[in-house]
Amino acid sequence: MIYKTRKDKRTRRHLRIRNKISGTAARPRFCVSVTANNIYCQFIDDEKGVTLATTSTVEPKFKAEKARANLAGATLLGQIAAEKAKAAGIETVVFDRSGFRFHGRVKAIADAARANGLKF
Repeated sequence: MIYKTRKDKRTRRHLRIRNKISGTAARPRFCVSVTANNIYCQFIDDEKGVTLATTSTVEPKFKAEKARANLAGATLLGQIAAEKAKAAGIETVVFDRSGFRFHGRVKAIADAARANGLKF
């Protein structure tokens, strides 16, 4: 019997999700990654292999708000991500939760991005 760690299981879920979704220039992939201390968001065009826009909790704009990487901080990060996407000309995206459960901080980012005009 093979025991798998939580990280191995999340990686398998992430690969299973990535087999089904892909970002294009017209509809990039909105990838969210959550660590113990930080949250990272990227808008990725998988056809060209480039990142169109990015934001995280380590950026000065986020730090200026004196926010942390908790639920309230995730909501703020979703707003910042939606603003950066609009500045880059992105209106619709494919949401990639990276194998994380769609609850808590991941859900807060998605809801805040939707509330600020991002469609997915």
